Amino acid sequence: MVAKKEELVVFGLPQNTAGALAYVLGWLTGLVFLLSEKKNGFVRFHAMQSLMFFATLTVASFVPVIGWLLSPLLMIVGFIAWLVCVYKAYNGEEFELPIAGKLAKKQLAKMK
Repeated sequence: MVAKKEELVVFGLPQNTAGALAYVLGWLTGLVFLLSEKKNGFVRFHAMQSLMFFATLTVASFVPVIGWLLSPLLMIVGFIAWLVCVYKAYNGEEFELPIAGKLAKKQLAKMK
């Protein structure tokens, strides 16, 4: 039995590893992987979702008064979402966060 050769994408990484790493530093790694990968839809989706979700959390935490009060809750939600996204991407799933996932797919469709 011959093992299937895994497709290498951005930075010479397998797509599941690249998809998971798109979340590691939040919107920053999302942006790096989005700009670096031009063909692989799996990696581009996870990079865009990371960029959208974590950029929104970052901006929301700096909104005067409301953002400051909600910041502890946003950090907990962000951490849980981060863990789930890394896990799902590493397992090869195109897991869609409720709002950010839909926006990511919509934005990627516009970029084609």
